[in-house]
Amino acid sequence: MTLNHQLVKEKKSKLNFPSDLFINGNYHKSFSENFFDNISPIDGKLINQISFAQQADIDRAVSVARKVFEKGSWSNMPPGQRKKILLKFSQLIERDRLELSLLDTIDMGKTINDTYNADLPTSIDNIEWYAEIIDKLFDDISPSSKEYMGLITKEPIGVVAAIVPWNYPLWMAIWKIAPALITGNSVILKPAEQSPMSAIKIGALLAEAGLPDGVFSVLPGDGPITGKQLCLHNDIDCVAFTGSGEVGKLVLQYSGQSNMKRVQLECGGKSPNIIFADCDDLDAAAEASAYAIFGNQGEVCSAGSRLIIQKEIEKDFINSISIISKRMQPGDPFNPDSFAGAIVNNEQLEKINKYVNIGKEEGANIEVGGNITMKDTGGCYFEPTIFTNVNNNMRVAQEEIFGPVLTTLTFSTFEEAISIANDSQYGLAAGVWTKDINKAIKASRQIRAGTVYINNYEEGMDSTIPLGGYKQSGIGRDSGYQALDNYLQVKSTWAKIS
Repeated sequence: MTLNHQLVKEKKSKLNFPSDLFINGNYHKSFSENFFDNISPIDGKLINQISFAQQADIDRAVSVARKVFEKGSWSNMPPGQRKKILLKFSQLIERDRLELSLLDTIDMGKTINDTYNADLPTSIDNIEWYAEIIDKLFDDISPSSKEYMGLITKEPIGVVAAIVPWNYPLWMAIWKIAPALITGNSVILKPAEQSPMSAIKIGALLAEAGLPDGVFSVLPGDGPITGKQLCLHNDIDCVAFTGSGEVGKLVLQYSGQSNMKRVQLECGGKSPNIIFADCDDLDAAAEASAYAIFGNQGEVCSAGSRLIIQKEIEKDFINSISIISKRMQPGDPFNPDSFAGAIVNNEQLEKINKYVNIGKEEGANIEVGGNITMKDTGGCYFEPTIFTNVNNNMRVAQEEIFGPVLTTLTFSTFEEAISIANDSQYGLAAGVWTKDINKAIKASRQIRAGTVYINNYEEGMDSTIPLGGYKQSGIGRDSGYQALDNYLQVKSTWAKIS
C-alpha cells in the first residue's frame, strides 16, 4: 500500500489507543490502579493514560510465565509448530501494519514514512527469519571413545524480561522477543514509558496467532520502578536490555544483587564515520553520512555522530552535508513526505539543546542548525545541526547526545583516523569510506566496534547480521544466529555405553 497524507489522517481518526497490561492472554488494569500520562511529542497533547505495572503485576506475570514454561505447552512444543505460530504472528503484523505504524508515530514522534516503510517491514522480516531457522538448528555429538556418548544440547533459558527503548518501539521489541520466543522461552516485555502502545497491541496479535496464554506478557511502566523490579526478580532467568549505558550498568548490578540472571545489553554509542580523501563517490558518502545522523531525528544508538574527515576534503565535504541537511528538516510526522519528525519528549529536547550550548562553550562552531524549531505546534522539534572546529576531547565529541547533532573532526594519516575513532568509551558501530579495499579491511580490523560499514552506513541491514557493541556499548548481540545464544542454555550429557 502506498501512503498518502489523507489516508494516514483517516486511519488515525479511527484508532483505538491500547493502554492496559497484557497478562495470561488478556488485558488487565494494574492491581495498584496506577496510571501514567502518555503525551505525544508531535503536539504535546495527552494521548491516553497507560496502566503502570508494579510489583504485584510483575509477580503475577512472572508466576504465570514460569508455570507455562514448566508445563511445556510452549517450551516443549516441536520447533515446527512454534514456527507456524510465529509466521502467523508476522502475517497479523502485516495486516495491522498501518495501525502499528501510527501508534509508534504518535507515541515517539517519528515519521509515518519511517515507521510504515522501514520499522514495520524490518520487524516482519525479523520474525519470519527466526521462525524459518528454528527447525533447522541441530544439537551436537562430541567426538569421544566408543564407550561413551557426549551430547551437547541447547535448551530455553526460561523466563526472559525484555526491556526495550523508545526510539524504535516495535522493531526493538521484535529484536528481543522473536529469538526469545522461537527458542521456547516465556517472555515479559517492558516497553519504554515514552512509547508503549505498539508493544501493548502485539500482545493480542500473539494470542490471535495461537501463542499459549501466559507465554507472553506486556508490562508498561518506568525504569526506576517496573524495570528495576523485573531486573531484581529472582524468578526471571534473563534480562535483555537496550538503552543507555548508565541504565545498562544498573541492570548488571541488579543481576548480581538477585539471582545472577543472564544479562544481554545493547547500550549507547558515539560512532565514528571515517571519510578518506580517496573515496570514489564523495556525493554518496555525504548523503549517507547525513542520513546516518539526521535520520530518525538522530535518535539512534549507532548513529554516525562523529564524522572524521581527511583534511584535504574537509571544506567541500562539510559544505555538501550542510546542503543536504536543508532537506532533512523536521516536518509533520503524519505527512509521508516529511523526512524527520519530533524529538521524543521535552526532556530529550532540552538535553539536545543543552549539548548544543555546551559545544558552543567548548569552542566548537555551528555550521548549520542549532535551534529548537516548530514551536507553534506545541511539539518537540530540533534542526539538523553540524559542529565544526571540534576536537575529540570535547564533551560533544565524547558523550552521546541522541539527537540530530553532528560533530566533525579531521585527520591527516590513516593511523590518526583510527586513533580518533577508537578514542571513545563506546564501540557500537563505525563507517569507513575509501576505494582502497585493503585500507578498508585494515581499518575494519583495527576499529573497536561491533559493526563496521564499508562504503555505506546502515544500508542493507537484515536479520542475518548480528548487532552489538564493544566496550561500554554492550554485551551480547541482537539479530542473526548469534542472538539465539542470549536465550539458550548449553547442556552437556555424558553417557556411558555398556
